[in-house]
Amino acid sequence: MKFTVLTIFPEMFSALLRGGIVGRAIEHQHISVEPINIRDFAKDRHRTVDDRPYGGGCGMVMKPEPMAEAIRHARKKDPEACTLLLTPQGQLFNQRVAQELAGYPGLILVCGRYEGIDERVREHLVDNELSIGDYVLTGGELAAMVVIDAVSRLIPGTLGSEHSAQEDSFSTGLLEYPQYTRPRSFEGTNVPEVLLSGDHGAIRQWRRQASLVRTVLKRPDLLMDQPLTTGDLEFMKKLQQDIKTIIEKHCE
Repeated sequence: MKFTVLTIFPEMFSALLRGGIVGRAIEHQHISVEPINIRDFAKDRHRTVDDRPYGGGCGMVMKPEPMAEAIRHARKKDPEACTLLLTPQGQLFNQRVAQELAGYPGLILVCGRYEGIDERVREHLVDNELSIGDYVLTGGELAAMVVIDAVSRLIPGTLGSEHSAQEDSFSTGLLEYPQYTRPRSFEGTNVPEVLLSGDHGAIRQWRRQASLVRTVLKRPDLLMDQPLTTGDLEFMKKLQQDIKTIIEKHCE
C-alpha cells in the first residue's frame, strides 16, 4: 500500500518512517510513505499557504490553490488512492474503518492546519474525512501518523505473524485478553496455570473468557452489537449469577 501525506511539515514524519513496524514495513516494501510539502505548490516567492478568513474571525485558513494542486499532483501519481482529510469534523476512526482503508491500494492523507482548509477543497477534492477523536490538535499530522500505523498493521507481511493483527483489541470486537511472559512468578504474582498447561483448547477458552470479562469491565458498549457464541452467553450468565450471589450474601 502507498501512503501519500500532504503537509506543510513533512519533517514531522521522519521518526515514523525510520523506526518500528512502519519503518520495517517500508524496508521490506510492504508499504511506502511519501510526505509531500504543500508549500511546493504555492506560486508566490514566500510560498504562502494560508490567508485571513472571509467574514473575519480568529486565525488563518489554508488557501485553496496550493492545497488543490498538491491533491491533484498526488492523485495523478496514484489515481486509485482514496483522498482523506484529517479533521475533528470527520468520521470517527476505529478498527473497522482501518480494516476498510486497508483494502485500498493507496491513501492520500491531507493534513490541515490553522483554522482548517478552504471549504471548496473539502467539497470537491476530498473523498472522505476522518477524526481520531473528539479533541482538537494543532494539525492533521499526528492524526495521519495514527492512520498510517493502524492501517499498516493490517497489510499482509507487515507484522511478524498475520495472527497478531487478528487478535488485537477491537479486531475481534472485544478487548484483547491479558498477556504474560517470563518470569513465571513476578513480585508474588504468578502466570495463570492454564497458559502453562500446553492445552491449546483450554488456552483459547481462557483467552476468550478473559477478553469477555475485560470488555464487560472496561468497554461494555462494544458488546451491544458484537455477535456472541452460545458458549460466550453461558459464561456471561454464570458470571451474572456469581455476581448476584455475592451481592445477596453481602446484603444479608
